[in-house]
Amino acid sequence: MSRRKSREFAFKVIFQVDQVDTDPRQAFKYLIDNKELTEQDREFSWHLIEGCLDNLPAIDEKLSYFSRDWAINRMSSVDRNIMRLASYEILFMDNKQSVIAIDEAIELAKKYGDENSASFVNAILDKILGNKE
Repeated sequence: MSRRKSREFAFKVIFQVDQVDTDPRQAFKYLIDNKELTEQDREFSWHLIEGCLDNLPAIDEKLSYFSRDWAINRMSSVDRNIMRLASYEILFMDNKQSVIAIDEAIELAKKYGDENSASFVNAILDKILGNKE
């Protein structure tokens, strides 16, 4: 497996927590019970989930600031949670991975979002990264 799959698993868990207020550990366990992840990928995925959820108020504040025309609760839930995940990486993890986090978020948006998701996600995440640097 890869970090891409780790990010996809993290997105799925964060999405479930957002939509149905599920227990993140239970959702993650369900995912990894059905698919194999290496220990390293499992740890990375859980780190993303935990970090994103622990820092959600700060992440949502940044998303709100840079998406002035879209309130967080009006965004597509797919787009919102993809951006939350990538924003966590940009804001709270190693800066060298920020561009990769954005690229992976765009790929998730293409896979799970609508026809405009990838460009919307890219625009907002680029602004967050630009503001951080």
